[in-house]
Amino acid sequence: MNAFDPINYKISLTPDLNNFKFSGTVEMTGETRTDLDEITLNALELAVWRCAVRLDENTIACPFYTDPGKEELRIQLPQTMSGPISLAIEYEGLINDRMAGFYRSSYKVEGKTHHIAVTQFQESDARRAFPCLDHPQKKATFDIEIVIDSALAAISNTVITEEEPLERGKKRVKFQQTPKMSTYLLFFGVGDFKFVKNEIDKRVRAATIPGMLPYAGYGLEFGRQALTFCEDYYRIPYPLPKMDLIAIPDFAFGAMENWGAITFRENLLLHYPDITSRSGEERICEVIAHEIAHQWFGNLVTPSDWKYLWLNESFATFFGYGVVDHYHPRWGIWQQFLGGQTAAALVRDGLHETFAIEIPGGEHVVINTSTAPIIYSKGGSILRQIQDYIGMENFRDGLTRYLKKHAYGNAASHHLWEALEEAAEKPITKMMKSWIEQPGFPIVSATRKGNTLVLRQQRFTYLPNTSDQLWDIPVNIRLFNTVGDTRMIQTVLDRESTEIELDSDTAAFKINAGQTGFYRVRYEDRKDFDALGRYILDGTLPSEDRWGLQNDLFNLMRSGVAAMDDYLDFLSYYKKEDAYLPLSSIAGNLFQSYLVFEGETKANIAAAGKSLLEKSLSRIGYEPQPDEPFTTTLLRDQVIFPAVMYGSDDAAQFAGEKFEALINGEPVHADILKSVMQVAALNGNDTTYTWLKERLHSSSSEHERMNILAAFGCFSDRGLIEKSLQYTLDEVPDRNKFIPIVAMSSNPYAVDSMWDWYVAHLSELEQFHPMLYERVIAGIVPVGGIGETDRVRAFFEKYIQEHPQTTEVVKLSLEKLEINLRMRERLRR
Repeated sequence: MNAFDPINYKISLTPDLNNFKFSGTVEMTGETRTDLDEITLNALELAVWRCAVRLDENTIACPFYTDPGKEELRIQLPQTMSGPISLAIEYEGLINDRMAGFYRSSYKVEGKTHHIAVTQFQESDARRAFPCLDHPQKKATFDIEIVIDSALAAISNTVITEEEPLERGKKRVKFQQTPKMSTYLLFFGVGDFKFVKNEIDKRVRAATIPGMLPYAGYGLEFGRQALTFCEDYYRIPYPLPKMDLIAIPDFAFGAMENWGAITFRENLLLHYPDITSRSGEERICEVIAHEIAHQWFGNLVTPSDWKYLWLNESFATFFGYGVVDHYHPRWGIWQQFLGGQTAAALVRDGLHETFAIEIPGGEHVVINTSTAPIIYSKGGSILRQIQDYIGMENFRDGLTRYLKKHAYGNAASHHLWEALEEAAEKPITKMMKSWIEQPGFPIVSATRKGNTLVLRQQRFTYLPNTSDQLWDIPVNIRLFNTVGDTRMIQTVLDRESTEIELDSDTAAFKINAGQTGFYRVRYEDRKDFDALGRYILDGTLPSEDRWGLQNDLFNLMRSGVAAMDDYLDFLSYYKKEDAYLPLSSIAGNLFQSYLVFEGETKANIAAAGKSLLEKSLSRIGYEPQPDEPFTTTLLRDQVIFPAVMYGSDDAAQFAGEKFEALINGEPVHADILKSVMQVAALNGNDTTYTWLKERLHSSSSEHERMNILAAFGCFSDRGLIEKSLQYTLDEVPDRNKFIPIVAMSSNPYAVDSMWDWYVAHLSELEQFHPMLYERVIAGIVPVGGIGETDRVRAFFEKYIQEHPQTTEVVKLSLEKLEINLRMRERLRR
């Protein structure tokens, strides 16, 4: 670690939005306890003109050189120095178009293109905007001033303290000094921003480009609510005088938690009446809550190294759902957490190509397709597991201890464990180390021998493994007796196997009751598994458990332990199912299988899917109703399109009539609009393509634009598939090009041609933002590569040598390809 510790940065910037460049000066004060004759800072894509150091009362120019490969600026001091050191650096940079560092974003007003300039620094891109020590442990305070056109506005982390008029239509905007914080949390933005403050809490303000302010009210109000919740739950006041929620037209990520200046994709902050669906509303709330939780987890207390990034993202993920559940308890948020976050994490972590939540290395970790499901989704799921184990109040008390003890400083994983252990008075450290410091997760096998239940753990992977890993697993078991009564057993499986005595009248048992544990379950005797079927049929088992049973069986099928027919047979217990969580999961599992399997099995999957989804749609109705449960609304929009794919005439007729109404200018309910457009594309022609294209160009809602782009990925006509893909590359904004491409990768009519398309357009795809390019690889390879397996493997063997930054996503995608290939080949034997 660098021996020079920053104390304060004074940064002065002059951005040029016409020529997309900026000039800057930074005065950096710091100290060192050791003798130094050279100071190394991080700098990337900056033209450094002058470096100097203050010595006594003089400022002395220093020799310097940059190392682009190491992203370093090395400043040679005039003599060996220790203690306080003050540097002054003059430099220039580009306002790039790559959605990283200090970058530009465009929008149109009356056909004329305008630009704003904003920053995105996580994880290590502050160095693109100013020379610095770009590591989370190197916290400092920041004084920002920006020289801009007098008609524009500037935003940073804190409030404006002074606006000074300058010559030639310019002004200097100065901001209050920030708290002590990491470089990746710094923000500055320049443009024709419009603002509105929340009427109840004036600290909370929304910022948008011109014309978008009327759509900011929904997100602004929930931002106020989320801030109120977090201050109360953590028992620590929000330490800044303001919190800006800023909508950015071009944004690679969903949002970014810059302290006091949170940035969002427009669809995750702006709400359009009659256009934003209820699922879109939920997503707005969840992302806002996620970012506001970061103001404590990540901003107030920051990981001491990137290997501890989970201390940021896992908590923000967990509370992103928890805050929404507090204000909208009828939305079934924790069911969505299981079906979205936990399910995705189990799939990702079931690969050999995985890693621990506490990421090895940590010097330059990147949030991407490979890492996000582990540090966000798995981490959040482990927090849900530990909260269930120690209790909600102990969990809350432990978090408050952790935050107060390390406020404005840095923390490592053990600091959290120690705080939870103190609050709960349970041996948390050993348990948490088993989940955080090693990759993967267990499968718990259950065998009944008379009145003894034997539980055994081993690592779960889709492909064979020889691991001897063990976890401390909190296991909840629900027992059913012969007269229908139930009781709970709780134990910790901290060795390879254990035995539990059952009541003599035990008729059935459900392992992982409530699905709070992060593991899969296998019932060794099919009779014990089928014994739970009656409790699925009569609804005795909660929806979480009904979800877990079929989802574990499906993934056992993917690993080769069970057959696809076993899964389809088990679905007979779900013929009366009406709950969102199990039905949405079944729909997803069947569609995934439909893409992989061939022949009779594919037909059987379609028949099962058609029957199940038609019954579901008949039960809940095709038309959204004003007072229906929130999860009913979500379910409908998720199952209409696959129902049509499986051959449902009723669903196709309904969607077709709705699209005809849409073409004729009649409104279609926002909660089914995406499905209607997807079905229209599936059964569509050139007229459909033209309408979608015109609607995309005329829409001002990013939420609607993203739904239209998803529909572009659903054409069945080969000519329209090729036309849509070319249109995507030529016309769709960079931030959204991945959407139709990934949709095509799950389109049975397109997926077989996607590998050749990928290779043919490789140079264009490589220009995508790295995270978005990874989504393309991860979308195409696992299914699109099945018919070209040898070619795909040979291609990527060479490719990752030339492009090592893609290694992780390539390896996980190839492993998923191997899993799918083995699923298909098992049927041919």
